[in-house]
Amino acid sequence: MKGLELAERYYEEYGRPLLAQHFPGYENRIAAGLVGEGSECFGFDDELSRDHDWGPGFCLWLTEDDHVAIGEELQRRYDELPKDYLGYERRLEGPHAGKRTGVFEIKDFYRRFIRFDHVPASLAEWRALPETYLATATNGRVFCDALGEFTAFRDGLLAFYPEDIRRKKLAARCYTAGQTGQYNYGRSVARGELVAAHCALSSFMEAAISIVYLLNRRYRPFYKWMHRGLKDLPVLGETCYRLFADLCSEDPAPPPAERVRIVEEISSFIIAELAVEGLSGSESDFLMDHAHAVQANIENQALRSLPVMAE
Repeated sequence: MKGLELAERYYEEYGRPLLAQHFPGYENRIAAGLVGEGSECFGFDDELSRDHDWGPGFCLWLTEDDHVAIGEELQRRYDELPKDYLGYERRLEGPHAGKRTGVFEIKDFYRRFIRFDHVPASLAEWRALPETYLATATNGRVFCDALGEFTAFRDGLLAFYPEDIRRKKLAARCYTAGQTGQYNYGRSVARGELVAAHCALSSFMEAAISIVYLLNRRYRPFYKWMHRGLKDLPVLGETCYRLFADLCSEDPAPPPAERVRIVEEISSFIIAELAVEGLSGSESDFLMDHAHAVQANIENQALRSLPVMAE
């Protein structure tokens, strides 16, 4: 069973009755779900995921006033819930996991991921937030939220970056992808600098994958799940998922010339989509040229005047 399904079933069987019995005045003020760190929150968990920080559990999100009033008691009641469910043991969160389930104050929950207790209100605040943290803050599933405060914060983040921020990130990623993949990878191989070649290829993949997420207006998860997450993206997702897998194949490993070809194929798909969205009018087949074209269309003058690689 996937962790999200397990969490929701555990909540419905034990969490909802707990609220109705012990906190009847608050049950319609408490949001429940599972969001945050862990492969299960992205829906990517498998059997290997179950060796740590996995098992029945859910989050309960309270307003600041409600958390002051009942937070401690609610956490105590949560801790008393059954330790086994459907043959799975309650999660034991390891020393590096931090608190991932239980009772949280809404603003504190979001602050731990994005540093703010509010949806970013300026370009500077949005620009300060790494994609991976935003992905973690908005993944998972909300089971119920009658009050709506947790969901309102969540929806504000899911609305995605302001367009100028998206374009600035796209410009920087296009520059990096072009420089490392289209330019430096082949040159490093030709020089026999194989470590540099691997570093260049890795940088290209991270930048190019980020571009695909940005084109889909979705936040990129951290490196462990960024390739897996491509499968679910409608714009270039399945195509690029396959091409990146081909690029990293080890059975057999593609020769450098084939990797150069795959890099160019990925780049060409990205360039075509930039044109479709009207993000770049350049006719170049080099992503670094498109980086400048994307940046030139940023409306905010201060953002537009930054170095193209700056993010």
